[in-house]
Amino acid sequence: MMEEQVLTTKNKSEHTSLSIKELFFKYLRFLPLYIIVVAMSLIGAYVYLRYSTEYYRSSGQMIIRDDRSSSSFNDKLGEAIRADSRKNIQTEVEVLQSRPMMERAVASLKLNFNYFSTGKIKELNIYKFAPFHIEPLHLTDSSQSFTLLLHFNRQNFTVNGAGPYSFGQVFQNEFGQFKLVRTKKGELAPECKIVYNPTPVQAGFLLGGLVVVPKENTGILTIALESTNPYLSADVVNALMQQYQGATIEEKNASTQKQLDFIDANLKERAKELDSITASLVTYQKQNNIISPETQASNYFSRVEEAHKLEQDQRIQYNNANQLQDYLQTNRESPVPSSLGIEDPTLNNLISSYNKSQLEKKELLENAQPGHIVVRQKAEEIDAIRDKIVENIKNIKTSYGRAIGTLQSSSSEAIAQIGTLPNKTQELMNIQNRLEGKMKLYNEMLSKRDLSAVTLASTISDNKVMQDAIADMTPVKPNRRSVQILAFFIGLLIPTIIIFILELLNDKINSRHDIERLTDATILGEVGHSFDGRALVVTSGNRRVIAEQFRILRSNLQYVLTKAPKPVIMVTSSFSGEGKSFVSTNMGAVMALANKKVIILEFDIRKPKIVSGLDMPKQAGLTNYILGKIDLPQLPVRVEGFDNLFVLPCGPIPPNPGELLLDSKLDDLFVFLKENFDVIIMDTAPVGMVSDALTLSKYADCTLYIVRQGHTYKKQIGLVNEHYQEGKLPKLSIVLNDVKIQAGYGGYGYGRNYGYGYGSGYFEDEPEHQTKFQKWFGWLGAKNGKVSKAKKKKV
Repeated sequence: MMEEQVLTTKNKSEHTSLSIKELFFKYLRFLPLYIIVVAMSLIGAYVYLRYSTEYYRSSGQMIIRDDRSSSSFNDKLGEAIRADSRKNIQTEVEVLQSRPMMERAVASLKLNFNYFSTGKIKELNIYKFAPFHIEPLHLTDSSQSFTLLLHFNRQNFTVNGAGPYSFGQVFQNEFGQFKLVRTKKGELAPECKIVYNPTPVQAGFLLGGLVVVPKENTGILTIALESTNPYLSADVVNALMQQYQGATIEEKNASTQKQLDFIDANLKERAKELDSITASLVTYQKQNNIISPETQASNYFSRVEEAHKLEQDQRIQYNNANQLQDYLQTNRESPVPSSLGIEDPTLNNLISSYNKSQLEKKELLENAQPGHIVVRQKAEEIDAIRDKIVENIKNIKTSYGRAIGTLQSSSSEAIAQIGTLPNKTQELMNIQNRLEGKMKLYNEMLSKRDLSAVTLASTISDNKVMQDAIADMTPVKPNRRSVQILAFFIGLLIPTIIIFILELLNDKINSRHDIERLTDATILGEVGHSFDGRALVVTSGNRRVIAEQFRILRSNLQYVLTKAPKPVIMVTSSFSGEGKSFVSTNMGAVMALANKKVIILEFDIRKPKIVSGLDMPKQAGLTNYILGKIDLPQLPVRVEGFDNLFVLPCGPIPPNPGELLLDSKLDDLFVFLKENFDVIIMDTAPVGMVSDALTLSKYADCTLYIVRQGHTYKKQIGLVNEHYQEGKLPKLSIVLNDVKIQAGYGGYGYGRNYGYGYGSGYFEDEPEHQTKFQKWFGWLGAKNGKVSKAKKKKV
């Protein structure tokens, strides 16, 4: 038992140290499958790369500046109003990625018509390379996309099957009226396609490939676009940056333009008033022949003039306040152009806040619906500021009214003093005062108009194009290297999954690793597959591998049968067909070649195979002896070709084999056999099916339990382990039978993968039993051709 434990520990250690090697050789035999699948994957990758649509990327960069306006520390109101003026970089990213901005770029480049050269498998975008362009004279429905298929025949072509037409000729179909114009000389592709998309649809297609990424901790934006044409990508990116700059300028000029419109409207009214007053003055002077006031009334007139001037200024301010109030009431959604010269700091600050809020609301409406909560909050803020402005104007008007009253009183006093002056002189001065006041206001408005015009003309964008996009002719999709690497790994993964599933579904013993994993019983050795049609393969002078394996079994038995001078070896298995009769026959032969007198007992009396396997005639045997019809010395039969090898036949198959083996005559039989033979080998019935082996185990010194590769189920090893753990079978050892060189590439031979190496000179060469197809694809099935045929004959 100690030697058996030592051998078991040794086997376990070897199993652990060789597990990686076994795994390598297990998958190595599937090398043809790996080669085929990897090749197919790479071919598929080549076809995909050859015929897939290529995408190109172009990118440009913009600098987004922050136009912060300065304010004093104490100006809390101004600081609050300008708090939101700083541009949010993420907001600018969303603006650049918005559909309206892309629509502006599409419109500027006139990208509604897309040109393609049609091949047998894929289409090529020929933007900038099309030798023609289409001119739409009339579109039936410009909001719907449509496709025109062109087939060229020399200088003529057909459109959607209609035609032929020539270049420059007007043609008409259900989509509208068009004209195709030749732009470049050269060969025309046989088939082309023109696809029309409305501006929103085309913008949507381009937005799918647009990416705007801000550079961290900077105001730089990288704008990249992927499309099927490198020049299209570059042109769209550049146009998008230009349109964004233009939109920024338009936004900044919106308030100035409103102010100009307001001043122009007022200048027209003031010009009419000046013309009317001037005409009145000229008419009055002609009618009354007045040249200048009397010198003696100069002091009084100076006072009156001063009073009138002040009063006129106040009235102007009063009128401006009325106009500003009317404008606020009639234009609730527009910014206030200016305070019209009303010098009131509070009013100016309120108007600035009001205009800023109006512009912010307009920006919000570009990206949000009018009912959005942020828009509603901004509208409420605007209403509150408007109310404050109206209230402030009322207060200003009250102040102006009081000042006008005071000036009128002063003027009345002066007029009373010059009451004696001629009425004509007084009327003349009144007309001149009115003319002077109107002229002063007119000149001020002209000055403001010129200033606004200069501001409008000198406005520049806060954003700067840092780097224009250029056409990159290297496609980014599909990535050739990535596709090839992916195809290679898929080619490795698919066979691995197939092998894993096959291994997962395989419930039979395929290697000694499977046995060692399921039981602690000792594996005494391995017996390879016999391609010979005979059951007896171990003969004198036989140097084939399988003969050497039985010699190794004979050597290993020495460690098990240390205290048995005349051992009784019982051979059994889980069920029929596992090769126990084959192992029994050749174990007897290998023992006999060692100059030991050996007898093989054909104790599988239900299905005997020893005698028939040796091509010996049927004769009286065990059952005849138990029934008393033959004596013990008559039972042994010598095997032809061996001096020391005998067989004890089974005899006729009895109807009650289980009870027959309980007969006491078996005790006398084994006494006789031990007296006359050195080694006794019992070939018994499968222990997994009947109890004969358990009945005969009392006579045995050790048990060889036969497990056949690819035949014995893994769950049956549980029965082996049970007998081993409970000691039901004496000194149980396992023999792995029918071990085949694995079909396929890289077979690894017998003997724990060490291999016996044909052609080394130590053994006779085995005949070739595998065709080239079986050598490469034998893993498709264990039963292939001659291998399967030979296996059926003898194992």
